Amino acid sequence: MAGLVLQNLIKQYGTTRVVHGINLEIENEEFVVFVGPSGCGKSTTLRMIAGLEHISGGRIYIGDRVVNRVSPGKRDIAMVFQNYALYPHMSVGENLAFCLQQRGTPRAEIATKVAQAAETLDITSLLDRRPSQLSGGQRQRVAMGRAIVRNPEVFLFDEPLSNLDAKLRVQMRGEIKRLHRLIPTTTVYVTHDQTEAMTMADRVVVMNHGHIEQVGRPLELYEKPATTFVAGFIGSPPMNLLPGTLSGAGDDLGLTLENGTTVALRGKVRAGVEQARSANVVLGVRPEAVGIAAQGPQGVPVPVTLDEVEPLGIETLAYGSIGRTTLCARLAPDVALQAGAPADLFIDTDRAMLFDAETTRALT
Repeated sequence: MAGLVLQNLIKQYGTTRVVHGINLEIENEEFVVFVGPSGCGKSTTLRMIAGLEHISGGRIYIGDRVVNRVSPGKRDIAMVFQNYALYPHMSVGENLAFCLQQRGTPRAEIATKVAQAAETLDITSLLDRRPSQLSGGQRQRVAMGRAIVRNPEVFLFDEPLSNLDAKLRVQMRGEIKRLHRLIPTTTVYVTHDQTEAMTMADRVVVMNHGHIEQVGRPLELYEKPATTFVAGFIGSPPMNLLPGTLSGAGDDLGLTLENGTTVALRGKVRAGVEQARSANVVLGVRPEAVGIAAQGPQGVPVPVTLDEVEPLGIETLAYGSIGRTTLCARLAPDVALQAGAPADLFIDTDRAMLFDAETTRALT
């Protein structure tokens, strides 16, 4: 097994640069997830690691080897694709054995490895079937089994669950994490789904427009986003981002929101004020730190008109407008609110963050 290092990695098509000098070290046996919206460069980065895309600049190390000019077949990686990429004319067993046969692996060893992979993934009963006779989840297990039998230094997953329904995606997330515990291989996983990133990764790499916005453990990204992009991307619902203007000083320090309401700033948020370049800042607050004013601490309530109320059984999500900005509150399931009605909310600024409106970087 080996770690993976990306050193000033660049990709451009003609004069258009799509990956801008990425630097990242992935430890041996670490499970790292690249996440971001479509077009952010995450799949392109994965394909450069695999050798399927030419590198415009920088270096890729697998272990202590520079693999820039090494062909995909000799990089000792295994890749699982979104569309499974199984051979339709071969049985499951033949699909699993094919890459080993191409290497000239002895038959007895092939049979042992195929049996072990099938048992690990619970597909032993499927070995004689063709891919067309399998469900989506079964096909994905076969694709993972084909990667396992190679015993690579690095596993690469390119949005492997995006073709599955919601229930099966939850099941397969657990399967992939279980597989990593059984076979602790360095793994790079690409997805646009932040839930997959948060539930599966040892560390998450958030990408935006070919840049790395932040790298960290899932809880770190949730609690301490480095930019407004990360704050608005990680979390479901995402962090509320409320633009405003600083006003007052000392004990009277506050933030005036778009609807004219001034919220008192307390706790760690006050420390960030000194770092602000101007009076224009963005208050970041998670939905669970927004509540109904009558049930919260004393302070100035934030009046809103509720645009939407979503009862979800375990909780209720309420959405109200503050000027052009939407404020989401995560409330108790039995709360009595109706869409279209006015409501007074409160913001717990002790649990909030402050961002610079110009740079979008966190101030706290």
